[in-house]
Amino acid sequence: MSEAATRDAALYLGKVMHKRLRPKQHAFEYGCFWLWLDIAKMEAVASKLRWFSLNRFNLFSLFQRDFADRTDAALQPRIAACLKEAGVMQEPGAIYLLTMPRILGYAFNPLSVYFCHNKAGKLAALLWEVSNTFGQRHSYLIPVAEDAEVIEQSCDKNFHVSPFIGMDMTYQFRVTRRDERLSIAINVFDRDGLLLVTALDGKPQ
Repeated sequence: MSEAATRDAALYLGKVMHKRLRPKQHAFEYGCFWLWLDIAKMEAVASKLRWFSLNRFNLFSLFQRDFADRTDAALQPRIAACLKEAGVMQEPGAIYLLTMPRILGYAFNPLSVYFCHNKAGKLAALLWEVSNTFGQRHSYLIPVAEDAEVIEQSCDKNFHVSPFIGMDMTYQFRVTRRDERLSIAINVFDRDGLLLVTALDGKPQ
């Protein structure tokens, strides 16, 4: 893992790109930022920062009920339980969350990603947590075959996200961790081939 990937917390600055290929090609790109947090150490991180809080209002904040099963319980045991129930690992090591914080109390996270490591420090699974505009949430938990610089995964779509995209789709995920930079690409395929390309790219500051 890179140095950034072992920090308790980091701020990634970068950009997001969306491109739809059919029926008419359309694309846009904008600047963005994400928090990278060890979910077992969020309280300790928040206690050191003036403008960031956990479970209370601030300029930037995270509420643990905004993730997973929407309870106020600590997030780390909930994600660890998901890993255990899925048979991925019984006792995980560090679990890092890449997500958007609330800003002045408001946030919409279309995607949050948990990087789940084993006790040896190797990346063992990625949990892709998807939210839609209806306030619903769904997770895709996919084991990592090899803790490599480039990780490729895929799964069938089984959660409604947009009224403009159907359900008979397949996701292909590609995560690249190189020179402290983190890039995530999500390609969406239907029966006719590649339909939608989404990518985020950031570097820790």
